[in-house]
Amino acid sequence: MAGVLPPEVEELFDAALVGELTVVGRKGRPITYPLIPLYDGQYVYLTSAVLFSKKLGHIKANPKVSISLSDPVAVPAANFARVTLQGDAEVIEDDTHEGWEELLPLWRAKEPVIDSFVKKRFAIPLFFERSIIRITPKRVLYWRGGDTEVDPQVFELEGVS
Repeated sequence: MAGVLPPEVEELFDAALVGELTVVGRKGRPITYPLIPLYDGQYVYLTSAVLFSKKLGHIKANPKVSISLSDPVAVPAANFARVTLQGDAEVIEDDTHEGWEELLPLWRAKEPVIDSFVKKRFAIPLFFERSIIRITPKRVLYWRGGDTEVDPQVFELEGVS
């Protein structure tokens, strides 16, 4: 089954080790955080430790976010391009102890070292008190080859739920 994102964008999200999540801060200014994006064919997921996480509060106050893939080192795709995905985010914190574990298969596929951290979870417990950030994609800006000197190709995904 095809995902909600264009195939060339899906390839980038599948390869990306780091994406730049931008949220709207209390004073209306954008704030950007580097995080590992995980894509399941419908949503982009991120996780965040709950301790001292201002980004979670910002998302709850204003769910309009963007996530950009712009660094060729952090996005080791065969056909590098730059992408900015705009969407609506939701903080899922029903079970901060184990709820995020549903994302482990996606996380493990991208970063197998996570298993060594999971084994040490009792030694670093605050790292594993995590909320899930689920982004529903609404619009994608895509720069083939990463060339931002040209206008991006725009994909409107407003029908996505």
